[in-house]
Amino acid sequence: MEQKKILIITYYWPPAGGPGVQRWLKFAKYLPEFGWKPVIFTPENPSYPLLDESLMKDIPENIEIVKTKIWEPYQLAEKLNKSNKKFKAGQFDVGKNQSWKSKLSIWIRGNFFIPDARVFWVKPSVTFLEQYLKENKIDVVVTSGPPHSLHLIGLNLKKKFPDLKWIADFRDPWTEISYYKHLKLTKSSDKKHRQLESDVFKNADITLATSYTDAENFRKNGANAVCITNGFDESDATTLLSKTEENQQNNPPTLKLSNPPTLKLKFTLSYIGVLEQLRNPENLWKVLDDLVATHSNFAESFSLKLVGRIDDKILHSIENSGLKNHILNLGYISHDKAIQEMQSSDMLLITNFPNESSKGIIPGKIFEYLATGKQIISFGPDQADVSKILNETHAGKHFSYKDSETIKHFILEKFELWKNGNLLENNQNIEQFSRKNLTKKLVDILD
Repeated sequence: MEQKKILIITYYWPPAGGPGVQRWLKFAKYLPEFGWKPVIFTPENPSYPLLDESLMKDIPENIEIVKTKIWEPYQLAEKLNKSNKKFKAGQFDVGKNQSWKSKLSIWIRGNFFIPDARVFWVKPSVTFLEQYLKENKIDVVVTSGPPHSLHLIGLNLKKKFPDLKWIADFRDPWTEISYYKHLKLTKSSDKKHRQLESDVFKNADITLATSYTDAENFRKNGANAVCITNGFDESDATTLLSKTEENQQNNPPTLKLSNPPTLKLKFTLSYIGVLEQLRNPENLWKVLDDLVATHSNFAESFSLKLVGRIDDKILHSIENSGLKNHILNLGYISHDKAIQEMQSSDMLLITNFPNESSKGIIPGKIFEYLATGKQIISFGPDQADVSKILNETHAGKHFSYKDSETIKHFILEKFELWKNGNLLENNQNIEQFSRKNLTKKLVDILD
């Protein structure tokens, strides 16, 4: 039987790094097993904030990849202010960290580039794809955002081909995302953002959300929304286990992890990924600062491992606290190595935006965290979807940005278990989040 074809319109594709690339890379990897042939449409000359060559291995053999050129104004923004490099990853300075140049740049970004700076790719892409769809049989078109400009490509194609099935995939919300209120929008710009978002919701055959709350909110705004979360790839976990076993054979440990640790071993709390100012868990840093100052055993054994791109101002703050001698900052590393760093940790940190409107955001790394079996400490708004997942899998605990004593109790409890060799790994009820099972769920709504 001939495979059906799905055209995936995505800005992020290897060698792009970070979480944005992995969702549709993994779907594309497993779709052929379910009778679907993916075709990728992506920019020829994108301006990626992060690169990760290790993700190239997940690109299916003989996959069709169609590329066209894109023009992006980021070089101009970076000339105005070096900190504008963060814009590529949807980040910027906030509050007291904003200079007048930052404020001006943010105002320009929000009001002149609607919905974002990749909007200049929309018109040429529609022209190109209109001809491509006439010459090639495509059963489903997917647009993945952010950047939400890509949904405007889908919207225009839907108007030209009304019978075309279009899925708008929202990896993050549009107007409901936490930083939207920081864009310094005029009333007319805000109205335009919301009107475009509404047009996408009402015209897409299916709107995909990555969280339960987002799907519910999208439905309230007129979308035919379905939740398919992000997940973990079992093949990554298998590769990790084989590498770990090989390392153990070549370098057998002097101590078994079940035995009480010596000072050579560290109780390691790790953050893996990008950490910007809007998701900075200042209360956690204060709790850890207090613990190393008041608990000598904890101070002797504690290590804070930072893996990824951490905002310079956050790093400066931590390095000028009592934690300065406990930090291991590895910087950005490949996805494969990041998974190994997760596995070599004792606790894993995940953060979200603090406001209630962000309770539906489920950071993609949580699923790879779950696959390691390590304890997870999470920060974000109350009643967040992340909390629901942690409770269901018994994998850790979620806190608000106002908590302090409960955080201290939780960390000390896990430290005491670790010290006595009783900090057990856990991976209950996580099969539902495997990339292959999630692809099967996607296929069920494609057919």
